[in-house]
Amino acid sequence: MTTSPALLAKTALLEQNNELLSLFRLKGDIKQLVALRCQFVDCLLQQQWREQALDSYPIALIAVGGYGRAELHPQSDIDLLFLIDTQLTPCEEKALSGYIAFLWDAGLEVGHSVRSIEETLTLGRCDVTIATNLIESRLLSGPQSLYQTLYSSIRNDEFWPPSQFYIAKRDEQLARHAKANAFDLEPNLKTCPGGLRDIHTVAWVAMRYFDASKTEDLVGHGFLETDELDELLECQSFLWELRFALHIISGRDENRLLFDLQRQVADLLGYEDATELGVEQMMKRYYRTVRRVMELNQMLLQLFKRATLGDTKALKIKVINQHYQLRGLFLESLTEHLFDDPMEILNVFLHAAKNPNIQGIYAPTLRSLRKARRSQTEALMNKASCRAIFSEILRHPRGIASLSLMHRHGVLSAYLPAWREIEGQMQFDLFHAYTVDEHTHRLLQNIDRFSQPEQKQEFPLGSVLINQLPKKGLLVLAAIFHDIGKGRGGDHSKLGAIDALDFCKLHGLNDHDGRLVSWLVENHLVMSVTAQRRDISDPDVVGEFADKVRDAVHLSYLYCLTVADICATNENTWNSWKSSLLRDLYFSTQRVLARGKEKPVDVRARVREHQAKAKKELLRRGVKEKSIDILWQRFKADYFLRYQASQIAWHCDAILKHQHAEPLVLISKHITRGGTELFIYAPDKPKLFATVMAILDNKNINVHDASVMASKDGYVLDSFVILEQDGSSVSQISRIQGLRKTLIRALSSDTVKLPKFKKISRQMKPFKVRTQVSFLPSRRSSTSMMELITLDSPGLLAKVGETLYRCHISLLAAKITTIGERAEDFFMLQNIEGDALDLEQQDLLQQSLIKALDKQT
Repeated sequence: MTTSPALLAKTALLEQNNELLSLFRLKGDIKQLVALRCQFVDCLLQQQWREQALDSYPIALIAVGGYGRAELHPQSDIDLLFLIDTQLTPCEEKALSGYIAFLWDAGLEVGHSVRSIEETLTLGRCDVTIATNLIESRLLSGPQSLYQTLYSSIRNDEFWPPSQFYIAKRDEQLARHAKANAFDLEPNLKTCPGGLRDIHTVAWVAMRYFDASKTEDLVGHGFLETDELDELLECQSFLWELRFALHIISGRDENRLLFDLQRQVADLLGYEDATELGVEQMMKRYYRTVRRVMELNQMLLQLFKRATLGDTKALKIKVINQHYQLRGLFLESLTEHLFDDPMEILNVFLHAAKNPNIQGIYAPTLRSLRKARRSQTEALMNKASCRAIFSEILRHPRGIASLSLMHRHGVLSAYLPAWREIEGQMQFDLFHAYTVDEHTHRLLQNIDRFSQPEQKQEFPLGSVLINQLPKKGLLVLAAIFHDIGKGRGGDHSKLGAIDALDFCKLHGLNDHDGRLVSWLVENHLVMSVTAQRRDISDPDVVGEFADKVRDAVHLSYLYCLTVADICATNENTWNSWKSSLLRDLYFSTQRVLARGKEKPVDVRARVREHQAKAKKELLRRGVKEKSIDILWQRFKADYFLRYQASQIAWHCDAILKHQHAEPLVLISKHITRGGTELFIYAPDKPKLFATVMAILDNKNINVHDASVMASKDGYVLDSFVILEQDGSSVSQISRIQGLRKTLIRALSSDTVKLPKFKKISRQMKPFKVRTQVSFLPSRRSSTSMMELITLDSPGLLAKVGETLYRCHISLLAAKITTIGERAEDFFMLQNIEGDALDLEQQDLLQQSLIKALDKQT
């Protein structure tokens, strides 16, 4: 039996992929590997072209796009142009169709077009992408004269004038950048800012302007210096290595560093776990690489703009002093060797703080600044003159904008060596959406937003407190150092606090200010943890937090830092629920600090206060006092302590009006405690909590808080704060009605059957979170506090509820916190006798939860 040519070609391609993989594992030069792949495909296409006698027809086989650049990765598309002189004959059409079918049967991903020269030029003039592909074209087979005609035409300025081509490619890049973030958790190696497309864009503009054939030609034309070319090619080589590995592992033309591929790519590239995970080391280098590409791309495109559009004359000049001027919106140095004095490196950014019109640094000045930055043999902060300027930047109202520019151009790391260590530092999880340096940068920008009038609605308390802080610069310093200890091993908060104190001493801050900054860094997570994972309606919890905070000034600084930190973690972290929790904790703590510890909260007085306010509201609604008193006799004192008066009135009004046998399910129409309150009043039954959690999970509703209690006569009074997946309240009427009906139907049933849970998502599969169950000290002798850390899998809370039921444990309250792929939940528990769990019960529950939850992974 004869093997088909296509199958033989497919086998040869697979064999070559294996050879390339072997060379890749041996750390072969990536540039050579990409070229070998291209040469192999060239030979295969050319051989088949001859065997099918296509070389006897007036058709030119032309490689375009990436293939035209002679750059092919294992699974890259093969972009081809079949250039024809005249209309194809039926015989020629048949031969060409057979050739294309062969390529597909051989396993090549082919993109092709069949066009005449005139059609090609017409389409190219209308579409810059097609024009770009043509600029990179090369002839594989066919008439040289036919290709030469096309080649000459596309290099004519009338086809795409260099100035118009520059504008089109610049706008194309801006549109591409608007759709992606350079520091995405799952970045696209080609299209994200700083990716391969940014390198290509520089090359394309150069090719059009200089008629250059490759990036290296830019050096000869004086637009790129040798060290800049070396840096650009080094960055490209690393991105190529990542892409090459991605293609091998995924078996497809994959350009996204997806979570489920990142570890495998890191392993293939030889990264090994150490203080940092191997995958984190790889991603750190990636993020540092794209930052370098972005800076080079910005500088070179600005130089091209000056050359193609002649903006040197068009931009308005405004002299600042003898060393600097403003060229349009860009700062330009006037002295050739200005940055020989390191102080001037910092002065650039002080000018940026003082002049709100400055949007960037002019390309020639940026080039000089880059050289000066790299020539430093010690940290800039070691020089007294530089410290003086940096301190002035910190104190300036626009100092954060200046720090942002310093970060973009690598000067912050040149000033502060510890900053260099967190540049590109990623954390392999779903919670931290940005690298540590980018997260801190965003935190600083959030602090700046607090001062902006248009942000008052989103940050009502922050916008007030930011203007009451004695020294805003201390908050900025705490922000810079809050995560600077990450990646070193150990407690990053304590490591950062030491660094911050040393920095403050070096910069001449007084002891009080230095200790405040250090305290903020060491305690920057305390307010968030207390609000989200403790019962802040408990006076003891608030009192303990107030002891740590000590005074109102520390509280205000910590609140601003906490909110800015949460908002900078990822785009979905901040919501009305967290805003409400932190605001409540702030004001509760403020009252404790103002009252002083000599006047502790009277719990019974608080119960009486809530009852009096709730009764007043119920009477106003027409409810009889006798009915209220009879109902309240069935409730325990904890009910009136845990709920606000408005909630008590809402619950009780509905309960007294409820005349049906079915369970009462209330869903608030207004935001309560930062979310939508779901309240259930029904006879207690086995697995009730697990049933409710399973239904909410299947409805894609997040639970953030649970208060579970029973009346004296066996009715549950369960309340949950729920939110949609995007953090918004559950407010759509049809959504509320559907949820109520499902809950009522499930709670009315005599049998409890938990629904099937959704499968774990693709993004979650790479993550392994070992279930940890720990019991914390409780100030209440009758309760146990349990912390659960585990993978946030579908149906998690339902499984927890079922496990509690099987272990004969009662749930009183829960705080639900999801941190990316991790669930970090806090539960208040009792045994069936109403006491705290003894050691044997704790051990049983711990083992049961680990068994139930770890088997899901």
